[in-house]
Amino acid sequence: MPFPGGLWWLLCCRQGFTLLRRDYGDADREADGEAEEEASFELRAQGDQASLEVSLSQPTRTSSGSERSLLVSEEMRSLIVEKGPGPVEEDPDALVKGWLQREVRGGVKTPWIRPRKYWFVLTPDSLDYYSSNEKGAKRLGSLVLTSLCSVLWPDKQTYKETGYWSVTVFGRKHCYRLYSEHLNEAVRWVCAVQKVIDSKAPVQTPTQLLMRDVEEHCGSPEVLEQIYRCNPILRYTSSPLYAPLLPFPYGSLDQSAPGPRSYTTLRDEAVKLFNSLQQLESQRDPVPLIQGILQTCLDLPPLVDEIYCQLVKQTTEPPAPGGPGDLHYWQLLTCMSCTFLPSPPVLRFLRFHLDRTESRFPASEMAKYACFIREALGKTRGRECVPSLEEILVLMRRQEMVCTVHCPGAAACSVAISSHTTAEEVARELVSRLGLSQSPNLFALYEQSRLREQPVGSSTLLADVLTSLAGEEREQDAPCRLCFKHYGFLDTDNVPRDSLEFALLFEQAHEMVLRGYVPTSEETLQTLAALRLQSLNSDFSTHTPFPRLEELFPPHVLHARLPAPCPDPPTPKCRGARLRAGLLAGGLWGHSLAKQRAERDQRLRGRLREEGASTMAAIVEKWKLLQGMGRPEAMAAYVALVREWPGFGSTLFDVDLRASPVGAGPQRLWLGIGAKAVSLYKPGEPEPLDSFCYGRISSFGASDSSTFRLSVEDRDLLFETSQVDEIAQLLTTYLASTGARRPPRPQEPAPGPPLDPDPAALPRGLCPVAGPWQRPPPTGSFGS
Repeated sequence: MPFPGGLWWLLCCRQGFTLLRRDYGDADREADGEAEEEASFELRAQGDQASLEVSLSQPTRTSSGSERSLLVSEEMRSLIVEKGPGPVEEDPDALVKGWLQREVRGGVKTPWIRPRKYWFVLTPDSLDYYSSNEKGAKRLGSLVLTSLCSVLWPDKQTYKETGYWSVTVFGRKHCYRLYSEHLNEAVRWVCAVQKVIDSKAPVQTPTQLLMRDVEEHCGSPEVLEQIYRCNPILRYTSSPLYAPLLPFPYGSLDQSAPGPRSYTTLRDEAVKLFNSLQQLESQRDPVPLIQGILQTCLDLPPLVDEIYCQLVKQTTEPPAPGGPGDLHYWQLLTCMSCTFLPSPPVLRFLRFHLDRTESRFPASEMAKYACFIREALGKTRGRECVPSLEEILVLMRRQEMVCTVHCPGAAACSVAISSHTTAEEVARELVSRLGLSQSPNLFALYEQSRLREQPVGSSTLLADVLTSLAGEEREQDAPCRLCFKHYGFLDTDNVPRDSLEFALLFEQAHEMVLRGYVPTSEETLQTLAALRLQSLNSDFSTHTPFPRLEELFPPHVLHARLPAPCPDPPTPKCRGARLRAGLLAGGLWGHSLAKQRAERDQRLRGRLREEGASTMAAIVEKWKLLQGMGRPEAMAAYVALVREWPGFGSTLFDVDLRASPVGAGPQRLWLGIGAKAVSLYKPGEPEPLDSFCYGRISSFGASDSSTFRLSVEDRDLLFETSQVDEIAQLLTTYLASTGARRPPRPQEPAPGPPLDPDPAALPRGLCPVAGPWQRPPPTGSFGS
């Protein structure tokens, strides 16, 4: 039998009801639902106290919301003075008070629902709100303010959507979203709340306090055993964590990582990572999960210390020491130690844990991992990429990787590397292995792919380079590799013809020819192609396989012979004409245009094939004239022809010159960086437009990420280029290698590593700095 209407109205008035997604009813229910849950993992350090003697257990969740609302931690009792039902206006502890709206449900979209206003009072310990500002008003909620709380400034987007300026205050379990109609009032509240938060003492978790106790009593085994026995938080657990081991800000905005991955708050991510660690125990193939955890740590650096503490916890007194699940933890700890370096307190705690494990389980797999981790921590300095799947497998076996470096004109070299090996170390080993130690020229490793080639910085970790090359190879579906080549030419005249360095010089000269960086006649280019064939295949034979023409002759020369394509008809300016043109383009006329373009492209391809066949025939005729010439003679003749160009030995960069920041259009030029001078060439012209010896250069640097500035005596030259870093690095290298006076320290406020290594400390035959910088290169000055 249905209830009478009067009974329904009575129930709604006593219990509350919901209308249009807005709650109405007893305010006590709202206050109960917003009560702070007991912070079981957070303690406040109050002065110098003795070591912890109380047993700390894992946090547990209460069974119901009503029980949680009744629990008030001792910390809250010490921070909040219980307020009676006295007048709100007479509160002596109030810092800021005023009317604010909470959780605007109306706004510009639903103006018929009136926003709810509350009387907010900010005290030195909490943010409270009341039903009104009258005497005896009931407090409806309170948010305890600690050093972990955070507040967000008003944003325009919320104002556009709701018509109110928002103030968001994050607490441990709740967040207050407050709204005001006036920006000045919202800013006043934000500044006041932030000032209260900044005045609070740092919050320390039990894990941090126990880490300090362990460090203080590391020389007393009895006390240490008691600490570990009485505090389960330091030991392995099969239960989930409900709060992180280290303090993290509530609702911090520094939680989002760039890229497609999305993350929640740092506290939530820390708890999720512990769940992932527990899944690691039962994984048959832990490598993908390990890489995912490492990627999260790379995206969210504040979580690095947390993961280290969680791993130390899970490897302390496990149920099956040395079992498969326990070894998975040690393998992840090994990968972490080769990728991230923890903060000093966590590092000291980790080293103590490693020593304790080695002493308790000598000659075990855990002790071997502990020894490997200790050595890795002494070398780790941060990574740009997470280890690849292959590197993780190698680290799990505590072995070294094998890196293949290709040398033009010689066989590929295999080099054993670790996660800490730099490009400079590999280059130095190759210089020694290939017998190039006495060469005055400079060498470096290069990243080489179908689309680009750039030198690898001497301090760059080779493991990061291999990981990035593997990813680029998957994206481009083309081979990417490491090459060992000349970086700077200090002396090309005295290279012995029978040496390996001459073969490297020959291959690099051929690359310059194919890229069009050797301006010479077409007849000379055909002769160079014939010499290349003679060096590869010896005398002419119809049975000898021919390389493709693109591997012998510059392709841009063939494309220059083709007629310029006819431009498309201009778009009419009249609206009616544009409409008629659009209708025609969508009909038969559009199909006719597409057919004409296809026929034109087919004719151009046919013409290109004809030009290629005639050029190849001319090259073969010149090849036949080289009958009896040996490979060394052909290589020497090739290099001699290329050396006839005065700019041989310089590294050319495509730049656009503009005389001043505001001026005429840029002029496309070649910027040649050589051992003795910097030259400007018009593309395709053998003679330089201008040349500046290093004595005339007063300074150089980067105006911005795409503009390189070169100051020559009383004028500034500005070059627009995408290779600003490479140009500045090469200039610095030549100046350091030739013993020129070093540039002074940069005047920019941004700090950075020294960019001008001491020439006396440079190893022979090595590029000191060969790679793009992470920061814009600073300015250097040189005396004339």
